[in-house]
Amino acid sequence: MIDELMQLAQLRARDGRHTAELVREPGRFGLGQVPTALAPDATTSVVCGFCSTGCSLDVHLKDGQAVNLSADADYPVNMGMACPKGWESLAPLSSTDRALKPMLRNDAGVMKEVEWEHAMTVFCRKIAEIQAELGPDSVAYLSTGQICTEEMAFLGALAKFGLGIIHGDGNTRQCMATAAVAYKQSFGFDAPPYAYADFEESDVIVLVGSNLCITHPIMWQRVLRNPHGPEIVVLDPRKTETAMCATQHYALAPRSDLIFLYGIAHVLVREGWLDRNFLDAHTNDFDAFAAHVRQFPPESITESCGIPVAEIEKLARTIHEGKRVSFWWTMGVNQGYEAVRTAQAIINLALMTGNIGRPGTGANSITGQCNAMGSRLFSNTTNLLGGHDFNNAGDREKIARVLGIDVGMIPERDSWAYDQIMDGIAEGKIKALWVIATNTSHSWIHQRHYIEMLSKLDFLVVQDMYATTETAQLAHLVLPAAGWGEKDGTFINSERRFGLVKKVSRAPGQALSDFNIFKLIAHYAGKAPMFSKWSSPEAVLGILGEISKGQPCDISGIRSYRMLDEEGGIQWPHPEGETLESRERRLFADGRFFHPDGRARFLFDMPARNPEPVDAVYPLLLLTGRGTSAQWHTQTRTSKSPVLRKLYPAEIYVELNPADALALDIEANEPIIIESRRGRIQARAVITPTVKAGQIFIPMHYKETNRLTHPSFDPHSRQPNYKACAVRLERVTSAP
Repeated sequence: MIDELMQLAQLRARDGRHTAELVREPGRFGLGQVPTALAPDATTSVVCGFCSTGCSLDVHLKDGQAVNLSADADYPVNMGMACPKGWESLAPLSSTDRALKPMLRNDAGVMKEVEWEHAMTVFCRKIAEIQAELGPDSVAYLSTGQICTEEMAFLGALAKFGLGIIHGDGNTRQCMATAAVAYKQSFGFDAPPYAYADFEESDVIVLVGSNLCITHPIMWQRVLRNPHGPEIVVLDPRKTETAMCATQHYALAPRSDLIFLYGIAHVLVREGWLDRNFLDAHTNDFDAFAAHVRQFPPESITESCGIPVAEIEKLARTIHEGKRVSFWWTMGVNQGYEAVRTAQAIINLALMTGNIGRPGTGANSITGQCNAMGSRLFSNTTNLLGGHDFNNAGDREKIARVLGIDVGMIPERDSWAYDQIMDGIAEGKIKALWVIATNTSHSWIHQRHYIEMLSKLDFLVVQDMYATTETAQLAHLVLPAAGWGEKDGTFINSERRFGLVKKVSRAPGQALSDFNIFKLIAHYAGKAPMFSKWSSPEAVLGILGEISKGQPCDISGIRSYRMLDEEGGIQWPHPEGETLESRERRLFADGRFFHPDGRARFLFDMPARNPEPVDAVYPLLLLTGRGTSAQWHTQTRTSKSPVLRKLYPAEIYVELNPADALALDIEANEPIIIESRRGRIQARAVITPTVKAGQIFIPMHYKETNRLTHPSFDPHSRQPNYKACAVRLERVTSAP
């Protein structure tokens, strides 16, 4: 933080008395807090800032600045391994297009650099004016799974308790909302039960909608370390890299996974392949579920899912014969119009066979972003801090007591979800939007409509490392933020492990950590006394420990950042007084779940129709997903690395089956047009049998992809349905 203090000292010299007061009392704002001292040429371990695996990297310093890194051989997550993104983690920090100073759009519509004091004054004045005119529902924020847990909590507390902003959501709505809701409803809390060690303990590994080789390559390496010669089962319409390595691949029809999983459950019930002792002692509503799946005998679903009866029965037998069966899913399930019930169909298979709470078992959601778990538990968006409930008076009183604030400052209702915030903008109800560390103009579904909605805003603020993202280009105000490696804090990975992020590089220009931007906003909004205890990220971790006491995610036993460093990260829960007997732990070993009666619940519904099926006009189904382990989401950071850019095509491409290519007279590498009811793009043709006839695949990383996707949502999680919409192809005769 020393360089940040120096930057604000420069502001003082230029901008006068008010900023001078900030620098004269840096402790009030957390700006004088110095991280754990590092020798100028030291090596220190830092958790990676890309995906949810949460690998540890040894960062090598020269003259106090990170110059290189290697994989941490002792960390229980990656054990000396790193993927291409991890090896290139430092490259995005030195990009030449970093946001260096606040930028404000002037009356002529031109972005101009301004000083921090002016930026803060404008931010607070505009938010207050819009709220005064239109009420608390008129301002919203969109957060992220990419910033530190302590920053997420600070943002959520500042926005909702300090600034009176009711509506805030995160881009984790795009990746993990389904899993969070599925777990809450089934288990009573958002609680992924596993440890990565389960990849190595299973004798059957079932991967549903997960191309693990590409999306989470270090987890795939853990699979390859399994000494038991496991059956590796992949459920995926495409012949992905993971499917090619599987012992069983079920290329089911897109979005037929729910009916297929019910068919598997039908066979298990029919044959009596159940763990009756577990069901009777630890679950509710199984008999109703068993009656439900009797409607889905293999003979009646084979046409819908495209899998022969014998293959359905084979998979059911494989699950039955496994002693330690683990079920894993990710975006292929989560990003669907009936995603929650599909995730719960996976959970139901684990429950009915007793495959939970033991090594090598579990119904296991694999997270996407590096700190999506932190967002789910501590961002204060659609949940009150620490997995509490805005609608629960007791929860509100507890949070108010811990934070030392008036309980009346805490909203008594839930926030709108991401898509509802978008609707609020479209309807003119929301006039100001604050976007933090996410590039929504690229990543949100039905992109053209989203960009049109942003033009309706009176005030769009983007807080990001770069002023060049599609969203920042539309902003009225850009706040330059420090990135991973330029600040301190924690991330929580897929297996619930808190890992430590450290400041190993100086942020460029006047960029500040998100934490310190929030401190400045609190000051300029007159809310600094409310956050007097929020002096540093480490202090906030202690506050979150107090907030989490008594919750399933209790972390009151995590006493310091040093403790996290020494222990190799710590999985939640870790309540005060508990002894850490193992570096890897799983939940539900005692068969107790988080509902009041201690039992898990079976949940189910009838399958729904695809909101946009193919037809004569749009005869092909578009699938989207990750294209390579070298790309990340909107490429905001991975595109800054020359090495990573060489590992994936710069130009957008579309994969299609040879039969479809022949029917349309399309040749390999030919530019073609892909059109949906929402947009029209051009891409290079890649002809491959890994995609079935009638389907095409485009990676999600390219900015054009979401011009096509369909704006439909799961009714329970409100997660977008990115994975299946109707399109048609044309040969290029003119520019699109």
